[in-house]
Amino acid sequence: MTGDALDMSSRPPRDATAPGLAPALAPAPAPLTVDAVSVRLGGRLAVRGAGLVVREGELVGLLGPNGAGKTTLLRAVLGLLPLASGTVTARARIGYVPQRHEFAWDFPVDVAGAVLSGRTRQIGWLRRAGARDRAAVDGALERTGLTALRRRPVGELSGGQRQRVLVARALATEPDVLLLDEPFTGVDVPTQDVLGVLFARLAQEGRALLMTTHDLAAAARSCTRVVLLNRSVVAEGGPELLSDPEQMLRAFGLDRAIGAGAPPEGGSGSGSLPAKEVAR
Repeated sequence: MTGDALDMSSRPPRDATAPGLAPALAPAPAPLTVDAVSVRLGGRLAVRGAGLVVREGELVGLLGPNGAGKTTLLRAVLGLLPLASGTVTARARIGYVPQRHEFAWDFPVDVAGAVLSGRTRQIGWLRRAGARDRAAVDGALERTGLTALRRRPVGELSGGQRQRVLVARALATEPDVLLLDEPFTGVDVPTQDVLGVLFARLAQEGRALLMTTHDLAAAARSCTRVVLLNRSVVAEGGPELLSDPEQMLRAFGLDRAIGAGAPPEGGSGSGSLPAKEVAR
């Protein structure tokens, strides 16, 4: 058998369609594909021709400055904002973790009730939750470390606990794709660590995760791939992309600020910029 294997290297390749030879399997389509998407807000393009793919087992970080269109793109993927052009193809159930300020924390509901509210679409309006719904809530509470707090009113929770409630609420929908909008913002380091481990496990289980974040260190630590967005996609690649100063300057618009602040050719200047020029 060994000799036959060596001889095969000099033989012409066999036809994959020949009888008795199984054709090569094509890769499974990605759960989420965004193709040349543009979104218009207030008469201007908030997102322009953005494209990205999130595959099973990936945690993709979406990074860019304030106003870059990160949240707008997530909402367009969810169908909450109309597309000016382009397409979004979702081949799986999507769960969504919004920013904390978007949830009504003063509503009189406990942790379990808030998580159960994520399953409203599955349960249906004015219908009682069934055994599967309760099991989904229990599983989501366990995964986010909230089981002991299930009867605590959400208004009494800390910032980190509230963030975990939002993640549990999304997990209760049993999603294959999870969209996370700034999950690390305003939470303490222990909560960041807990969430980072959870997101990594979800990806290892085969889920596809797309996360917006300003936390470059957390993205470099936990993401399998990153996409730099500034209205359109500037660059994408592995987490090492976050160490590329040229790409980071382009993504955060600092290349334009530096160009605008440079002294004219032949003129005098220190080569440094006032803070207001860089932040513009």
